[in-house]
Amino acid sequence: MNQLAKWAMATLLPLIALISPPLLADQYVSHGNYEIHYNAFNSTFIQPDVAKNIGISRSKRRALINVSVLKVEGDKKVAVPAIVSGTAANLAEQQQTLTFKKIDEGSAIYYLAHFGFTNSQVFRLALDVQPDPNQPAFKVEFEQRFYED
Repeated sequence: MNQLAKWAMATLLPLIALISPPLLADQYVSHGNYEIHYNAFNSTFIQPDVAKNIGISRSKRRALINVSVLKVEGDKKVAVPAIVSGTAANLAEQQQTLTFKKIDEGSAIYYLAHFGFTNSQVFRLALDVQPDPNQPAFKVEFEQRFYED
């Protein structure tokens, strides 16, 4: 992996963290000793050079979903890989399949997917997150309205 791509991946998390807290409030669900963190936001919040280097399409009508899985081990939380899939459906039940891309920064592992929307459109997002391939996937469902930026 070239230096620019490494830099881009290393700056993705801080970039996301700088986005307005109410917009990207940390959302997570606990399943046993796993925490599944997720958020969704407009793809224009990612800087163009970062998006290009990690293969993300930016558009005012494209949303990104970010998923990470932490395994709770005592007082420590460790990022773990997972199998992540899902769908995004608008209120008319028009469904888009989400294809997640893994971004591994060593101590942090993220899964990103994108989908298109129109201004002020509400989506029901349904995710299957499977940190242990020998166990069933955990379901994560949420609803969110997306706005053109």
